[in-house]
Amino acid sequence: MLPISIISFVVKYKTIFFDDTKKEEIMINLTDKKISINLEDYIFGVVAAEMPALFHEEALKAQAVASRSYVLSNKKNNEINITSTINDQVYLTNDELKVKWGLDYNKFSKKIKKCIKETNNLVLKREDKILKAFYFSMSNGYTENSKNVFKDAQIESKPSKWDNSEIKNFIFEKIMPEEELKTILNIKERINIQHITKNETGRVSAIKINDNLYSGIDIRQILSLRSTDFTITKKENYYIFTTKGYGHGVGMSQYGANGMAKEGYTYDEILKYYYNNVKITKI
Repeated sequence: MLPISIISFVVKYKTIFFDDTKKEEIMINLTDKKISINLEDYIFGVVAAEMPALFHEEALKAQAVASRSYVLSNKKNNEINITSTINDQVYLTNDELKVKWGLDYNKFSKKIKKCIKETNNLVLKREDKILKAFYFSMSNGYTENSKNVFKDAQIESKPSKWDNSEIKNFIFEKIMPEEELKTILNIKERINIQHITKNETGRVSAIKINDNLYSGIDIRQILSLRSTDFTITKKENYYIFTTKGYGHGVGMSQYGANGMAKEGYTYDEILKYYYNNVKITKI
């Protein structure tokens, strides 16, 4: 779930049946198509799209609870307005998952359905209100304070030692020719990066380039960087943007959750670590 603007697509829905007890039907506006769907079927399509199926089951369970909380926090009058893109939660149909997983479809489908069934109808609540449980791929070693990204103080920063250089692409370099960067930033003269200010979690909060002041979030979106923890190096006629982590950084780190699960933490322990002062309860 990463805040990068992309074109939305129409979701084609195909029912996935669970042999479970309580089945709550909800109306969801996925892009420009309104559908009626069983909540747990929707969560299956989200978890399968948002988290690698190879991850530990306890991490997948944590993802199921976080995804269920996120979508239900948007619920008004038994209807939910949400996109099927990374701007909210990615949702894939059965047919799309068969393409994604290929010969592993049956194995992965069974695994994820098991994790969803074992967390059936569980959500995160704070003060009897369902939490909008933001999550992302991997941190820079610390999750981000939600006030720095979403202008609220619901979710506090936490150390996430499980996000580190042992993860592929934890540190990532994006090389951009100087002329391309000038075009994107609409700069005619020589590029002048005057200062970079970082916040308490090591992410860029402000950067001045020539006469323009940008936030780290602005630059990440404009240049499609993996995170707002970045450094800039000038080499001859190009720039190197070196990032740590992947995503907006708020809430649960998916790779961090997988790391915790591998160490023996259960899904509820993972959730209570990344989301402060919450209870895990039935809808």
